[in-house]
Amino acid sequence: MTSRWLWAVLLVCLAGCDNSPHPRGSERTNTLFMAFQERSPRYLDPTASYANNETPVVYQVYEPLYAYHYLKRPYELVPKLAEAVVAPHFLDANGHPLPDDVPGERVAESVYDIPIRKGVMYAPHPAFARDASGAYRYHHLTEKDTEGKRSPFDFPETGTREVVADDFVYAFKRHATPRIEAPVFGVFSEYVVGLKAYGETIREADRHLRAGLDLAARDRPFLDFRKFPLEGVQALDPHTLRIRIKGKYPQWKYWLAMTFAAPVPWEADAFYAQPGMARNGLALQRWPVGSGPYRLREYEQDRHHALERNPLYRNDPYPCEGEPEDRAAKLLDDCGKPMPFIDRVEFNVEKERVPLKSKFAQGFIDIPEIERADWGVEFLADMNDADATRARFDDRGFQFPQTVDLTTWYMGFNMLDPVVGKGDTTARQVKNRKLRQALSIAMDWEEGYGRIFLYKAGEAAHSPVPAGIFGSRHGTVEGHNPVTHEVKDGKVVRRSIDEAKRLIAEAGYPDGRDAETGRPLVLNYDFQRAPTPEIKAELDWTIRQFAKLGVQLEIRATDFNQYQEKTLRGKHQIFFGGWVADYPDAENFLFLLYGPNAKSKHEGENIANYESPAFDKRFKQLQLLDDGPEKQKVIDEMVAIVREDAPWIFGYHPYAAGAYAPWVSNGKPGVMGRDMVRYHRIDPVMRTARQHEWNRPVWWPLVLVAAGAVAVAVLGWRAWRRRESAVALAGEG
Repeated sequence: MTSRWLWAVLLVCLAGCDNSPHPRGSERTNTLFMAFQERSPRYLDPTASYANNETPVVYQVYEPLYAYHYLKRPYELVPKLAEAVVAPHFLDANGHPLPDDVPGERVAESVYDIPIRKGVMYAPHPAFARDASGAYRYHHLTEKDTEGKRSPFDFPETGTREVVADDFVYAFKRHATPRIEAPVFGVFSEYVVGLKAYGETIREADRHLRAGLDLAARDRPFLDFRKFPLEGVQALDPHTLRIRIKGKYPQWKYWLAMTFAAPVPWEADAFYAQPGMARNGLALQRWPVGSGPYRLREYEQDRHHALERNPLYRNDPYPCEGEPEDRAAKLLDDCGKPMPFIDRVEFNVEKERVPLKSKFAQGFIDIPEIERADWGVEFLADMNDADATRARFDDRGFQFPQTVDLTTWYMGFNMLDPVVGKGDTTARQVKNRKLRQALSIAMDWEEGYGRIFLYKAGEAAHSPVPAGIFGSRHGTVEGHNPVTHEVKDGKVVRRSIDEAKRLIAEAGYPDGRDAETGRPLVLNYDFQRAPTPEIKAELDWTIRQFAKLGVQLEIRATDFNQYQEKTLRGKHQIFFGGWVADYPDAENFLFLLYGPNAKSKHEGENIANYESPAFDKRFKQLQLLDDGPEKQKVIDEMVAIVREDAPWIFGYHPYAAGAYAPWVSNGKPGVMGRDMVRYHRIDPVMRTARQHEWNRPVWWPLVLVAAGAVAVAVLGWRAWRRRESAVALAGEG
């Protein structure tokens, strides 16, 4: 009896040997499993959302007017809720039409008339539910009606309606709201006609609505933006949106590819403004209402989020064009098929990187974090570090496609500094420039971030403009920086250290010593964070680069606040900086060297305080140019100027690499396209088989434990029998 009981326990244990963190059987469903490391997103409201951890939800729920082609590089705008990507027509100061090729300086106003797709429906939501009379069912709720409600799906009825141009008008008006953070109101109000004044109107309306109420109360009366017209954004008809922009601003089209330009139905604002909603966590910032391929179904703070397919999603075929290599990579196999392919998306918190990576390698996470393009770089680095890791990932078929990110890292010189800066005389200007050029050659970025610091790997930069942007010549022979590199046997290679030594001698510092005084040249590296062990390795490497020329580099590390104060006062000498694209336009990188954007004079992002009349003149031209030969020519001239002046030691453009389980299809990393979930496809049958194969239970320890338990039981039984026998014999005596 005891033996049978033990074997029964053993069989139950073996049957339950499943280390999956997901519910049993979920691996067989058409569900994509991902992780998030940070806290739950703060804002899922498209007016407020601007953080990296919010985009995995916001861009799947909401649809802006435009998007970026998923496969093409350089990035190409395509219509999303708009019928087409439109060019503006121009007006002069008197409102008269101007030709399309008019010089930008003559344009007083740009007018965008954007056709909106017909028949696009919002995902079902109680905000649209109506009763038999046609009235909104849930727009007159009391606090008692909302008691106990934690999700909009706690309301039994839902409804929908078509997306119309007025919803975009409402969305643009919401950027003037005083009730939530509106991060781009400052930018939009500089360009959208009348939006700055509209902000004052809305603030006054809000004060009037809340007069006599507790200003700290979470419930606030519905602020209906429909009541207040906005001159610069209008619906010409249900499916035509007009946006009026001050002057000419070619980059405006890129803002229309962000969820700031997604439609917001007024019904959602009205629904969530009712008594008790805010107290129960029911608000647009947590429960979005959109027309995208997914809707948010589950939200557990800092633990779990889930998206489910929008049953009313429009016709949306997978692209049939891309880069030449995309066909070989099977990225065009789903050409023309309706998206999305996946029914459900689950995000589960994983606060530590090691267990997250382990679960990915075990097959329990399909994509680590969909908005992060550095996971693949880290896994590739792990593979380079250990042959066993490489063999494991290769054998299991994990995918880590890699490209160059729309990011640049660089080392800069403060051009106000007398030693490394511009210089106060013509002779000093020439010598200081040669010093900067010599140091630019000595910094071997190919070694540091191509072979040593692989977790931050990238490609050596030859200009401020990374690949994937119009005007960039990165990766081409003709695009190399002739100051730091040369072409040998058709390949671009870094110039020799002997050339750098010649230049630094001509600068007045032979072998790193002042030719007049004989003193060693000591330069200061103003670093913006504490030198942790990881960072210290990079700092030591940097010191060695300068030492090649006999130059001593002193590290002056501070926290970021102190660093900012130092750069504002112009007290820095050499620094390290970086920039991630806000939008794919060269202007967004070249403005980092625009004179009027100088950090110490104008509190801008030009930390080098670089000023060049020739560069600044071309930058103003660039701001008014559309993509084309003239714009390319201006970019080439600007890049040539900064290469010669060397206010930066051009650093590197980091890699972006996705990380995809072998059953995930259509994975292509890209930092601009944030709506990638709809393109992905999974094979649940393969996932189930691989999870079972990779995570087979190790039975022998359990068998050993069971055998030991049986042995203990037998020994115990024998001891009991001996004791019983001894007692019986004693009784007979």
